[in-house]
Amino acid sequence: MAFGLKRQELIRWKQEVRKGNIAFLTHYWQDPRFPGCYTVTKVGCSDINKLAAWGFRYGLRKEWIDHHQDYPHFDLFGKNQKEILQKEQQWGQIKQFDL
Repeated sequence: MAFGLKRQELIRWKQEVRKGNIAFLTHYWQDPRFPGCYTVTKVGCSDINKLAAWGFRYGLRKEWIDHHQDYPHFDLFGKNQKEILQKEQQWGQIKQFDL
């Protein structure tokens, strides 16, 4: 279940994903399978090979791509989420969600 997501942020993320750009979208999230994780970052790109290559740099496997409709993406949470956001200089998302 997602929380704290503005419609315009979601629209912008979807546009960037469809263009074939690597796009980041963080929001609050709850899933009983992942206790202690309260945010998730979706890193999407419509170019699967580009997304897989991006993920490989961070130890993410191609099999972990969520092929959700027109918006394929990796889900980042926990320690990996913050480390990758820092390396990608996504300071606004880190600050907004107090990661």
